[in-house]
Amino acid sequence: MQTFDLLMQGLLVAIQPMNLLYALVGVTLGTAVGVLPGIGPALTVALLLPVTYKLDPAGSLIMFAGIYYGGMYGGSTTSILLNTPGESASIVTALEGNKMARAGRGGPALATAAIGSFVAGLIATIALAFIAPWVVKFALSFGPAEYFALMVLSFMTVSAAFGESALRGLTALGIGLALGLIGIDLQSGQSRLAFGVPDLLDGVEVTTLAVAMFAIGETLSIAGQGKRAPDQIEPVKGSVWMTAQDWARSWKAWLRGTLIGFPIGAMPAGGAEIGTFFSYAAEKKLTKHPEEFGNGAIEGVAGPEAANNASAAGTLVPLLTLGLPTSATAAIMLAGFQQYGLQPGPLLFTNNSSLVWGLIASLLIANFMLLILNLPLVGVWVKLLAIPRPWLYAGILLFATLGTIGANPSVFELGMLLAFGVMGYVMRRFGYPIAPVVVGLILGPLAEQQLRRALAIGQGDPTVLVHSPISATLLFLAFLALVVPLILRARGRGRVLAELAANED
Repeated sequence: MQTFDLLMQGLLVAIQPMNLLYALVGVTLGTAVGVLPGIGPALTVALLLPVTYKLDPAGSLIMFAGIYYGGMYGGSTTSILLNTPGESASIVTALEGNKMARAGRGGPALATAAIGSFVAGLIATIALAFIAPWVVKFALSFGPAEYFALMVLSFMTVSAAFGESALRGLTALGIGLALGLIGIDLQSGQSRLAFGVPDLLDGVEVTTLAVAMFAIGETLSIAGQGKRAPDQIEPVKGSVWMTAQDWARSWKAWLRGTLIGFPIGAMPAGGAEIGTFFSYAAEKKLTKHPEEFGNGAIEGVAGPEAANNASAAGTLVPLLTLGLPTSATAAIMLAGFQQYGLQPGPLLFTNNSSLVWGLIASLLIANFMLLILNLPLVGVWVKLLAIPRPWLYAGILLFATLGTIGANPSVFELGMLLAFGVMGYVMRRFGYPIAPVVVGLILGPLAEQQLRRALAIGQGDPTVLVHSPISATLLFLAFLALVVPLILRARGRGRVLAELAANED
């Protein structure tokens, strides 16, 4: 009952005119960037970090969350009409959605994706509201050792989840942790790795790093690909609405997708992509029309899209309650919180209750806005695909530069923006993930602080880190998060080599 009262109070914050405007701007921008291939919500939120530096924290965070939800919605449009996912989580949608579009059923495919996203987003947001307080109560019992173990778990899961190689993920994380060491040591007051440069005494700005790595790095990466043939867009033929049979085949898939996507999104190293693949596999197994899979089965669009959006709400559970990002967009949102001097975690619910519950309640409103924006205005979103890529990425480059100047008018900061942008391009070029760098910079100093506190309590005895059953369990999970993917990849390579050997024989 207390949760319901808090949610009602949050709605009073969310329906304030300026917050409604922020939500509308967020979901509109999110849908637009979801539609445009290669520009995800993480890049957009990173671009807006310096622009929103002096705005109201509640409104800015509501806008960021709206961008996240909108990006999950919009990614289905290009998957269905272009066979090019706007977001990595929409890859599975393209399997059946584009086949439906080619068969003249692009309208129902877009409709089931939009309605499924709405249903999943609504249920998952309500689940977020009721689950978050329980996680907060559990997290309030954490001491320095438990918090350090939790951050180690976050480091390992982020390194293993992003990118194709755990080693490359750990390397990217190491870069972020090294950058986090720059500046004045909070314990001793001594400068570290500043090399006599006064601008580095305050450390590396998270916003500068995020904008550089995601926006500048992506722009340079696209420019490095050269010209490519224009994409062929499948036209939306016939009615956009669904038939009674489409409804009957979709509603169960929506619910199953929600049940699969939400918990996977909430898990460290879950990620929306895993949930969509699980949902697609479940629908393929449970369908009464197996012959349609691979040729345009509507369940293959409904289930994964629901799982995709449910995972977005699930991602906010560890982010808000524990301060742990489980996706690239969540990592940038964590930087957004820190931009306003806020640290997500159990104390956020105590010290900034109206902000947190206003943010959660705004997601309910954002879902209704997205449903209205996506179904009637699908033609408008498709026209965005006609924007020439050079214009689009030149605009991103300009916007990133002006935003950084506005937040921190310094020649040195612009130099850092360029240097980190080039580093982001090089990392992309060689297959290194970007998100672990940002996570390392944000959580590295906090992990160091908690480690020092734990060792001080234990009078220098390192075994204090495993005295608590909670910290010991978290460190063991961190070990598994690192080792299990390596074992699975090794087994996969072994199986492939065995098959090749058998084929040669």
